[in-house]
Formats: sequence, C-alpha cells, structure tokens
Amino acid sequence: MPKGLLLTLALLCSAGGIAWLALAMEVHWQQAHGSAAGPARRTAIGLRVLGGAALAVSFGVCLLADHATMAVLVWVMSLAASALVVAQTLAWRPRWLAWLTPWAERQSH
Repeated sequence: MPKGLLLTLALLCSAGGIAWLALAMEVHWQQAHGSAAGPARRTAIGLRVLGGAALAVSFGVCLLADHATMAVLVWVMSLAASALVVAQTLAWRPRWLAWLTPWAERQSH
C-alpha cells in the first residue's frame, strides 16, 4: 500500500479515536446529540474502547508506513492534529460528530 494512503488512514483513525473519546464525555455527548442526558454508561464504555482501539490501529498503521522512530513522531503529530480538529468541530459544529455514533439515536428513543 502506498505510504501516503497509509498515513491518511492513520490520520483518519486518529481523528475517529479522539472523537469517540470526546463523545464518551457527557458534555461533548450533549453537544453532539443535543440531548439533556449524556451517554448511557454502557455506551460511554464502548466509546472509550472504540476510541482506544482506533488510536492503537492508527499507531500500527504509522508503524507500517515508516520505521519506528519516525512512526512515533508522525503518530504524535496526528494525535495533535486530530485533537485540534475535534476540538474545533465541537466548538463550531458539534452535531457533525453525531454520525460517529449511529446506534445512539436508536437507544435514545
């Protein structure tokens, strides 16, 4: 697989992981879903596990793309960029993150 495609995949996994970890928090869940209640305990735990797994996949893809020392550097930079993107999304358009939890809409009704 081309290196550029691997790094793009790593960045997408990193952004998804950061977003799922953010949505596991009650305040960010409320921003994204517009509901007074935060995520159910089971949903929050699932989001944390999903977020952690996405970040682990992101690190693994970075290792596939480059040697270990460069992969760690690229991964940390992707974490910083992803955190910035998710924070700005939560500030300006928090509902855009709701599509990352399609099962939540079914649970809330």
